[in-house]
Amino acid sequence: MKHSFQTLAEVFNYSTDKYAKRPAYNLIDGEQNYTYASFSDCCRRLSRTLSNFGINSGDKVAIFSQNMPNWSVAFFSVTAFGRIAVPMLTELSENEITNILTHSDAKAIFVSRRLLPKVPQQLLDGMHIVIATDDLSIIQSAPNAYTCDGTISSPLPDDVACLIYTSGTTGAAKGVMLTHKNFCVNIRASWDAHHVGRRDVFLSILPLAHTYEMSIGMLYPFAVGALVNYLNRPPTPSILIPNFKKIRPTCMLAVPLVIEKIYHSSIVPTIKGSRFLSGLQKFSPLLLARLVGMKLRKTFGGRLCFFGVGGAKMDSEVEAFLGKAKFPYSIGYGLTETAPLIGYARVNQTCTGSWGRPAYGVQVRLDNVNPETGEGEIVAKGDCVMKGYYKDYKRTCQVIEPDGWFHTGDIACRDKKGRYFIKGRLGSVILGASGENIYPEEIEAVIDNIQDINESLVVERDGHLVALVHFNDNVLDWNYENQDRFLADLEKRKQDILEFVNSHVNRSSRIKEVEVEKQPFAKTATMKIKRFLYKEKKNEGTDK
Repeated sequence: MKHSFQTLAEVFNYSTDKYAKRPAYNLIDGEQNYTYASFSDCCRRLSRTLSNFGINSGDKVAIFSQNMPNWSVAFFSVTAFGRIAVPMLTELSENEITNILTHSDAKAIFVSRRLLPKVPQQLLDGMHIVIATDDLSIIQSAPNAYTCDGTISSPLPDDVACLIYTSGTTGAAKGVMLTHKNFCVNIRASWDAHHVGRRDVFLSILPLAHTYEMSIGMLYPFAVGALVNYLNRPPTPSILIPNFKKIRPTCMLAVPLVIEKIYHSSIVPTIKGSRFLSGLQKFSPLLLARLVGMKLRKTFGGRLCFFGVGGAKMDSEVEAFLGKAKFPYSIGYGLTETAPLIGYARVNQTCTGSWGRPAYGVQVRLDNVNPETGEGEIVAKGDCVMKGYYKDYKRTCQVIEPDGWFHTGDIACRDKKGRYFIKGRLGSVILGASGENIYPEEIEAVIDNIQDINESLVVERDGHLVALVHFNDNVLDWNYENQDRFLADLEKRKQDILEFVNSHVNRSSRIKEVEVEKQPFAKTATMKIKRFLYKEKKNEGTDK
């Protein structure tokens, strides 16, 4: 990358000048379409509006909207002029919205009309100004807020650009303070992971309020003059497939669940349903994988050269197949607190189960390594590490050492080639009867490969392991859940799962009980199951 950015203001000024005539953001089948020049004009106009309503540099401005080009407009009209953005995930509850807007001291909010009813009116009334992301019109403003005395200034590298609240999988919300430098070093690391240019075309399907999509799916393409497309409807298969053909993206970001569902719901049944493909799988599995890989790339529009996967660990069976199929996937690893990249494995350099090596400019080590297993906590250092948790010095000190090393809470080991392999979360490790570490994620990987199972979760209760499973749609008809035939089928399925898992794991990882979840598991923005919600048995019975 020729240009070394220090702030998002530099990114904004450089790209809108250098790529002025090129398309920047596009809403598919919508009216929000920007060239870099028109994007610049819109952001500057909005920044003046914020100043007119007394929103200064350093003030917090919330963004609560589904993905669209105007989300990016809102973000740059805030950050490029010294203010601090507070992105909010669309699935937040009213209580979470209240906590974030109150704790962050937000003075203004960009909100889509679809999500407006979720924001309590008393909070809206406390804002200087409320702006609709749909058309950037002013929804309401506070009396006497139009003072025209707001001031802006050019941000410095260490100034906070974004305040992102994350509950992760532990349930305790934290306001992560990310600086301009944090984001800019991620742009540089993204370039090192995969070169993107002004002719590249992105399709965005992940929430912009999460650093993964924000940094790599929005800021990185903007910095190099690429085009980002947004959907105006949820990214379901019926919406995605025709748009793959229409847009023909060269780059996409996804969580493992997206490609895993394609594999388990489409690829596997297609192979099993064809005598020819089943024969290939038996006698020439590599040829089969290559044929499926060609078909898969064609489904994505035929131009895909970078499919970034992050946010959670990918199913090893799926990843191994993608490798054989020569599908252009790349694995990324990181956290919100590192904005987010800590490491990655480039396209064609992946290794099943590994997230690769440290990212550009990041140092990584393993702490408290078990001499027998070689496993330890991933600790990282670099300009990607956050400034700290907003208004929470105690929790900041718990994860960031005085010399800048950040404790991720992820347990991993490293092979002789320097590649890292995640074993599990420090907070989810279960201590076995003999003192051995049991990683529930490894047992879950076995369960998730059982036919008809959508996802699973392993927890410890009363000293033994319990597997919670959720089946694919249409496997069980819950309308008959109290009838003998249904109950008999359910018990048989549970017993089959129990026997299969315990024959595929070591003695200490054997499960004692299986529970069936009626509803899908509650998840975070990156589709990780919220473990803390399932540690205790629910009152209504074993099977929900």
